[in-house]
Amino acid sequence: MPELPEVEITRLGVESRFVEKCLTNIEIRQPMLRWPIPEAVKQVEGLRLESAQRRSKYLLLNFSAGTVMIHLGMSGALRIVPATSAWQKHEHIQWSFGDLAMRLHDPRRFGSVDFLVAGTEHARHPRLSHLGVEPFSEAFTAEHLFKCSRGRKVSVKAFLLQGHAVVGVGNIYASESLFRAGIRPGRSASRLSRADCAKLAEVIKAVLREAVEAGGSSLRDFSGIDGELGHFQNQTFVYDRQGLDCRVCKTSVRRIVQNQRSSFYCPECQKK
Repeated sequence: MPELPEVEITRLGVESRFVEKCLTNIEIRQPMLRWPIPEAVKQVEGLRLESAQRRSKYLLLNFSAGTVMIHLGMSGALRIVPATSAWQKHEHIQWSFGDLAMRLHDPRRFGSVDFLVAGTEHARHPRLSHLGVEPFSEAFTAEHLFKCSRGRKVSVKAFLLQGHAVVGVGNIYASESLFRAGIRPGRSASRLSRADCAKLAEVIKAVLREAVEAGGSSLRDFSGIDGELGHFQNQTFVYDRQGLDCRVCKTSVRRIVQNQRSSFYCPECQKK
């Protein structure tokens, strides 16, 4: 599933190629993704794309008439194509900006496209209102993480994935962050100390920044808007390295299943 780094890379691609350009046409080939695509998205045809933002894993395309909100789901990606090029399998919607366009490619159709009319506060949308703070924001501090973890008996891995304390720490990035913080994924979130939270907040920011710089993680279907694959999966310390030597201490990396998700850790480096 595309996580925060992958969506941020997509946002940067949209920003560099289409911001300040006029959206000449929207063509919807498949009106039903995870939810129906609202006809209201057509209201932005003929308008200039003013900015491209991201909230958690949602891409927000802002026009004077409102905001197009895109979620890439489990297997989606936006791709730049010539506006008149033949449609390929699993391409569902196209936004044309003159001769160039971007298309939503989503084989599993778990993604979504929504529309927020102008004047609607993004934070009030039901898909955004419950989200935690952004990891690169000033609000994401060690103290914030510590307070959110109080009374939480779930594992620290589940705590991060839930997105209530901080958004965007998906399965790969949670495993990598916990490794760098020296914390086992099965430890109870309520047992995190302030020192643990200080280290964890620091490494979460570092891991996510490194992932953005590496173009994200290309597992299965993800590629950037220009078709470039990400490389972060090639530099992980523990993720998907079960049975291989830890890159730090040479101990064999282990895998456990938590809430139907694979977690990877080093029993020597992650003793806490």
